[in-house]
Amino acid sequence: MRPATSSTASCTASWFAAAAFAMVMTVGGGLVAAQSGPDSENGRYSMTPIPEGVLRLDTRTGTVSTCTKNGAGWACYAVPDERTALDAEIGRLQSEVEKLKGQIAAGPTVSGKIDEPLPKSDPLKKAEPKAAEGDRKIEIPLPSDQDMDRVMSFLEKAWRRLIDMANRVQKDVSGKI
Repeated sequence: MRPATSSTASCTASWFAAAAFAMVMTVGGGLVAAQSGPDSENGRYSMTPIPEGVLRLDTRTGTVSTCTKNGAGWACYAVPDERTALDAEIGRLQSEVEKLKGQIAAGPTVSGKIDEPLPKSDPLKKAEPKAAEGDRKIEIPLPSDQDMDRVMSFLEKAWRRLIDMANRVQKDVSGKI
């Protein structure tokens, strides 16, 4: 066996260094190529099929869009952000509360007590008919003119139908004899 010389060791070391460098460049070059590709291939968008088309989630911004296919191609429309709408409504209500607090503070004070007592009877309740000395009287309201017209119209129609039916029966009987 021959002892290793420094030139052989340096040649082997440089060969290993060159192989390692080539491997790093191959892996690194693949990463650079993957990063320079389109965003959809890099995982920016997450697609989920829905009956109308596709639901697209932008993983960087968090926006959600529905994509549908129409005659001209695919079109994506942003789905309204519920959180933004809720925040806007909360802000509107807070400003309204502050405005109302200001109106209450500026307005006249109202005490909760009334000097006169409230009536004990219900104004919407109909008064019961009073019995005069043991006689009970029942009041029956008469029908209105509109009710009478409806009844008369019904009776006229019924009478005409009855007369028409009697005429048809008479024609049928006279034709058979």
